[in-house]
Amino acid sequence: MPTPVNILIVDDREENIVALEALLQRNDIKLFSTTSPNEGLKIAWENNIAIALVDVQMPEMDGFEFVEMLKSNPRTKDILVIFVTAISKETKYAVKGLGVGAVDYLYKPLDPYITSAKVDSFIQLARAQADIKQKNEELGNFALIVKNSADIICVVDAETLRIKSINPAVETILGFKQAELVGKSIIDRVVEEDKAAFRKRLGDIIKENLNLAVLNYQFATFSKNPISVECRVTYRNKTLFFNINDVTPQKSYESQLIKSKEAAEFGKKAKESFLANMSHELRTPINGIIGLTALLRKTEVTDQQNSMLDLLEVSSQSLLGVINDVLDISKIDAGKFSIIRSPNKLVDLVQAVYRLLKFKADEEHIEFFLDIDPNIPEYLMIDSLRLKQVLMNLLSNAIKLPKRGHVKLKIAVLDKKSDKVQLQFTAEDTGIGIPKHRLNDIFESFEQADAAITAKYGGTGLGLAIVKKLVQLKGGQLSVDSRPGNGSVFTFTNWYAIADKPQEEKVKKSNDQLQPFDGIRVLVAEDNLVNQFMLIKMLGDWNIKPDVVNNGIKALDNIRENDYDLILMDTHMPEMNGYQAARKIRIDFDEPKRSIPIISLSAASFDHEQQEALASGMNEVLAKPFQPAQLHEKIVRLLKGKVKTQV
Repeated sequence: MPTPVNILIVDDREENIVALEALLQRNDIKLFSTTSPNEGLKIAWENNIAIALVDVQMPEMDGFEFVEMLKSNPRTKDILVIFVTAISKETKYAVKGLGVGAVDYLYKPLDPYITSAKVDSFIQLARAQADIKQKNEELGNFALIVKNSADIICVVDAETLRIKSINPAVETILGFKQAELVGKSIIDRVVEEDKAAFRKRLGDIIKENLNLAVLNYQFATFSKNPISVECRVTYRNKTLFFNINDVTPQKSYESQLIKSKEAAEFGKKAKESFLANMSHELRTPINGIIGLTALLRKTEVTDQQNSMLDLLEVSSQSLLGVINDVLDISKIDAGKFSIIRSPNKLVDLVQAVYRLLKFKADEEHIEFFLDIDPNIPEYLMIDSLRLKQVLMNLLSNAIKLPKRGHVKLKIAVLDKKSDKVQLQFTAEDTGIGIPKHRLNDIFESFEQADAAITAKYGGTGLGLAIVKKLVQLKGGQLSVDSRPGNGSVFTFTNWYAIADKPQEEKVKKSNDQLQPFDGIRVLVAEDNLVNQFMLIKMLGDWNIKPDVVNNGIKALDNIRENDYDLILMDTHMPEMNGYQAARKIRIDFDEPKRSIPIISLSAASFDHEQQEALASGMNEVLAKPFQPAQLHEKIVRLLKGKVKTQV
C-alpha cells in the first residue's frame, strides 16, 4: 500500500469537519483537522501536508489569509489548497481564492460525488508531485556527491550577457567544460528558436530590476540535443545570477499526464457512444417483441397460445430488466444518473411491489409478509421509480434464494421532525445466507456471494450493486447482516421530506379505451421493419393511416410534398438520423411545416440523448419500449385543439 497522503481540514465548525472526515475516510489518506487556523499552520509545518481543505469564512483568520501564510512559507508553499465555501460563486471570489494560491473550490452544501472526485484527483496529483519531487531530490543528491552541485550556477554580466563564472555541474547537465563557456554569451546556450525571446526576457528583468524571475526554455547541449531547463534569475548590481535546473523529466512526465488524460477522455466518450448504441440496438427489437405481443393478444388466440404469449412477455421484460441494470450501472458510474423526487403515497408504492412479488413467492411456497408502520406520513417526497427498483432488487433476491421459511419487508419510523421523517426498510429472508468474507463483495458489480448461485438461480450480479449505489445517491445508508444457512437481513435508512397531497391525476385508461383520431395525418420515420409494422397497427387502431419512411432524408422529402399534423421520428436511422432531420425541419422549412410537432420514438436511455432530441427541435421524447397509452397521451397533448377525443 502506498504511503498515505496527509490531508488537512480547517473549518471553524466541528460538524463540517465531521462531515468531511466521513466523506474522505479511506486507507490511503491520513486526515488532520482543526477548528483553529493557527493550529492548522502548526499542523501543516509539522506533518508534510499534501492537500488542505480550507473554509473561507472563519472568525480569527479567514481562509484567504490562512493560505497566504501557507504560500509564504517554503515548507508549506506546495500544499494543494481547496477552498470549501458557502459564499457567493461570483467570479471575483474565485479569482481572489486562486490568486492567493488555491487550486480549486468546493461549494456548500457539498455534493458527495463531486467532493470525492475532486479530492481523489488532487490526491493523484499530490502523489505525482511527491514522486517528481523525490526524483529531483535523488538527482540533486547524486549531482551533489559527484560534482558538488545539482544545478548549473553561473554569474552573467548584465551589460554584455557574457558568462563570468560557472560551476562544474555544467559538464554534467550540458556536456560543456567550465573553461569552454566562461566569456561566452549565455544567449548561445539557448536553442535557436528561443534566443530572441530569451534575450528579450533578460532585458525585461534588468529593466524592471527584478529580484527573482523564473524562466523556462530549451538549452542546447554539447551533443546538440535540447533539454528543458528552469532558470531562476536574480538581478543585482548590474549582474545576473542564474540557477539553471534540468526539468526535462518533469516536462516529459507532464506531457505523459496530458496524453493519459486525453486518452481517458477519449475512452470515456467511446464508452458512452458504445452504450448509447447498445441501448438503441437492444431496446429496439425488445420494443418490437413487446409491441407484437400486445398486438397478438388482440387477435383470436387459444388458451395455450395465450400462455405462450405470457411467457414471451415475461422473457422480454426479463431481458429488458437486465439491459436496464447494465445501463443504470454505467450511468451511475459516469455521474449521469439523477434522482427525481415527487409527492408519493409510500403505502401504495410498497403494496404495489408486494403484490407484484407475492405471486412469485406463492409459486416458490414462501410466506411473504409486509409490515408497515402506521405512523408513516401519508405522502412523502420520493423517487418512486428508484425506490421500487431498490425494493424489487432486494426482495427478488430474497424470494429467489430461500427454499423454505419466509420473506418479510418491514418499514418503520426511526425519527420524525416537523417536515421530514427517517424511515428504516428491512428485507429479511430465511434463505441460504452469505458467508462473512463475501458480505462486501456482493455489492460490487457483476459479483455474487457464490459462483454456484449464478449457475443455479441466474442473474447478472448487478442487483445489489445498483441497490447500494441508489441508496447512496438518495443519501441513505445500507447494511447487511447474514449467516450461512440462516438467511440475511438487508437494512437501509433514509430521511424523506413530508409532502402535501398532490392534485388528483386523471385515471389512466386501458389500451382498449383509447379514443380514435379523425382527419389526422402522421409521418412515421423508423428504419426497423418490426417497429414500422407495430406503429402502423397501433395508429391504425386510432383511425390513423401513416406515411412511413426509413431515414431522415426521405422524411424531409415527404414533408416537402405533403402536409402533416404530426411526425413520429426515430433518432437512430441510416443516411440521416432523427436529430439531423429535426434540425433541418426547424431551420430550412417555412411555416407551418417548420412547427410540425415531432415526437422522438427512441430507444435511447441516457439523459444526454433525450436532451439532444429536445435541443434538435423535437417536442416530446418517448423511450422504447412504450405502451400505446403513452403515445396516445402525447399525441393528444401536442395536437390539442386539432383533435376532438376524450382521454
